[in-house]
Amino acid sequence: MIKKIFILLFVSFCLLACSQSKSSNMVRIEGGSFVMGSPASEPDRFRDEVQRQVTISSFYIAKYPVTVGEFRRFVETTGYVTDVEMDGGAPVRIDGNWEIKEDANWMNPYFNQAEDHPVVFVSWFDAIQYCNWLSEQAGLTPAYTVNSWGYNWIITWDWNADGYRLPTEAEWEYACRAGTTTPFNTGNNITTYQANYDGRRPYNNNAQGEFRRGTTPVGTFAANPWGLYDMHGNVWEWCWDWYGAYASGAQIDPNGAVSGEFRVIRGGSWRGAGQDIRSAGRGGGDPSFGRCHISLRVARNVQ
Repeated sequence: MIKKIFILLFVSFCLLACSQSKSSNMVRIEGGSFVMGSPASEPDRFRDEVQRQVTISSFYIAKYPVTVGEFRRFVETTGYVTDVEMDGGAPVRIDGNWEIKEDANWMNPYFNQAEDHPVVFVSWFDAIQYCNWLSEQAGLTPAYTVNSWGYNWIITWDWNADGYRLPTEAEWEYACRAGTTTPFNTGNNITTYQANYDGRRPYNNNAQGEFRRGTTPVGTFAANPWGLYDMHGNVWEWCWDWYGAYASGAQIDPNGAVSGEFRVIRGGSWRGAGQDIRSAGRGGGDPSFGRCHISLRVARNVQ
């Protein structure tokens, strides 16, 4: 009887650990050089994807985006209130139309989600706070210092800290490509059997696929060659960088424009077209706004 109880407790612990630790399941990405951006010959590319040679130092990045369950632990532990909740709601899509809903937030995105889905309605500032909390939980030095200046938040990044942080845009693309040079790490095309995006709007006039109208559990589709999941589609992911034109010439560990209006988001989402989820595809978002298709994935320095 005691043995049976022990086995049940052990199994329960394992299941709880698996459900709560996905973003801490980090993959070491070995440094190297790659061509960032897309060639002029790539179908459906955007003009802001000018190619350049980039060298990246080794770093860690999570296998998955942060899940609802992981974000819930953060909120329950700290009492944190997200930007969307403080703003009194956000736009959601209902019957093909966008409507502002006061109760729309990470707990209620207006589509079905479970604990293993990527959290949404998380602003860039929320993501910064989550990274610092995760660092503190792990006994690491937080990567970010958060100060207020009037109504503005001033975020500074300690490059030497060993804590969790957002990836830079260059790190994100390097990890997404995983050594590939094609539009997707799956090759020259991607289907809705390989990623969660709006299959009614396929890439480069390929065959249409499924439109799921919401997120899918993280890790639903096959990993890329470096063992990372959901790099194409499901949710856009916040990066550290201000959105802006790429600096010209070869770069080493670039971290974006000095200032800007929007922060970079990468990867495309469940409600985006095939062209949006390409490895080189870029987007930008107001750092204080959370949206139903934006999440985060954590990274760390190699010490």
